[in-house]
This record gives sequence, structure tokens and C-alpha cells, in this order.
Amino acid sequence: MKFKPTTEKKMTLRPDRRQFLHTAAVTGASLVLPRFLFAADKKSVLVFTKSSGFEHDVVKTVAGKPSIVEQTVTNLGTKYGFDVMATKDGRVFESGDFRKHAAVLFFTTGDLTAAGTDKNPPMSPQGKQSLLDSIEAGLGFVGVHAASDTFHTPPDTKDNANRYVAHGEKSDPYLRMLGGEFITHGSTPRLQTTNMIVNDPKFPGLEGVPSPVSFNDEWYSLKDFRTDLHVILTLDTKRMTGEPYRRAPYPMTWARMNSKGRVFYTAIGDRPENWSSTFFQNLLGGGIRWAIGNADASLDQNLMQAAPGYAEIPPRR
Repeated sequence: MKFKPTTEKKMTLRPDRRQFLHTAAVTGASLVLPRFLFAADKKSVLVFTKSSGFEHDVVKTVAGKPSIVEQTVTNLGTKYGFDVMATKDGRVFESGDFRKHAAVLFFTTGDLTAAGTDKNPPMSPQGKQSLLDSIEAGLGFVGVHAASDTFHTPPDTKDNANRYVAHGEKSDPYLRMLGGEFITHGSTPRLQTTNMIVNDPKFPGLEGVPSPVSFNDEWYSLKDFRTDLHVILTLDTKRMTGEPYRRAPYPMTWARMNSKGRVFYTAIGDRPENWSSTFFQNLLGGGIRWAIGNADASLDQNLMQAAPGYAEIPPRR
């Protein structure tokens, strides 16, 4: 709003007064103030943990305390210099407020346009499209574990039969953005200790990590990998037990560009204790820093070299 003064007065400066103001302006312009006096605006990450499907322990809030996911990412923000906001309210994607963040981080399940398990407000179809459009335009995206168990390509029936079908270009647009889709995981045993091959030891957070890495978690069997993936970690299935792993090694962590948006995904992160693992925190911290543009990485498309049998689908139980 523009305001107009009710009266206008002309003020005439004496020559000596004009000279004084000119000298003061020149002197002030020449001052170089210490840079620390001006705090640079920190980038921020929106952590979204709505569970329309199964609700994992790591996203549950107990006694009003932040979830394990929220607290860990907040600690990483303190360490690496980015702010964190967390919500389970899907309406945030309708307001457009999420666009003020440099990236969004998903640990989610199911069809997020339905209230589902946790009963928190769902995302609208328009909100989902707004999210995908924003990522294409440059918003970073970080997916952790169950982010690939989200927005399954329909129909997602109770018998999960459609998850064993390779849909390719017909996959749900969210999954196309992410780069892959969850099929199933082992049940007997549900947790296994196995090896992950480090395909990119120079990715932020993995510098100096020897390959392979032995790790215990609930391992997702995935499909419909985008062929433009930059594979960071591959799951070694040779000594694993259970139908979900009767297949060639396949990507477990990757990065890709979705038009202008940086997309990072890791399937690790089911077990609460793994969120305090130095290896996992370094990996996740590196992925976040890359997604928000605070770290760089090579994104050569190495899917065929890292996991030539990536397209195999395990036998259905």
C-alpha cells in the first residue's frame, strides 16, 4: 500500500550541509563490515511422516516427543546447518507452504490421499500433483525406507498381486519420480544381516567407507527401477534367505534427477536402532545435503553396471 503525505514541504540545504551529507554517504559506502554480522538464510527441510498404511515405530510420536525420524533429521540439521520442520498433515501440500523448503523428506506409507492408519489429514490429489510439479521445478526430495511403500500403482489389492507386475512407464507418477517401488520383504526371518556393495564411495557421507558394508535391517525387495538411476548401494542377495531375495543383486540406495529436482532414496531405515548408526546417519545426512544443493555428487547412470539383473522380480509367496 502506498501512502501520500498530506502536505508537501520543500527543504533547501545549505551548501555546507550538502557537502557534509555527501561526505558521510561516501564514507559509509566504503565501510566493509564483518561478514559474520549478516547471518545467511539457512535452507530448510520438511519432514513428512504420514502413515496411511502401516505405521513404523520410527515415525510414531510417544508422550508428545518427536519421532525418531524427526529427532534424527533435526540433529543432522544442527550438524550440517539446515533447519527442519516436521508434520503428518497432508494439507501442507495444498497451501504451497512446502515450497519454501529446499527439500521434503518422506517416511510414509500407503495412499496418502486417504486418512488411513494414523488418521491424520490426508493429502489431496491436487496436493500430490503440486508436490510432483514442485520437484520437477527444482524442489529436492529425500525418500527413506517406506517412501517406496507409498502410492502403489493401482489397483493395490490386499493380496498384493499387482506389486509383482512390472508397470514401467505406467507406474504411479510418484513412484516414477522416486525411481522404484516396494514389492515385499522377508518374514522368516524378517530381519537379516547382509552385505551392501558400495557403488559410489565418493557420494557425500560415504567417503572412506569400505565395501561391502555389513548391516542388519528389514530389507525391501523393489522393482520398476528407473534406468537413469545413479546407484549408490546395492543389496547382495547371495546369502539371504526367503523368496523376496531369490533374485540378482538390486539397488538399495540411489540418486537421480527428476527434471530440475534432486531425488535421493535409501531403503534402509526400518529398525529404530539403525537411526543412531554412524553409517546410516552419514548416508542420510549426505543424501539430504545433496538434495538441498549443499553438496555435489557424480550422477553417472550406472544401473546396468551396478545391478545388471535389476529387472528380476522375485517369486510371489
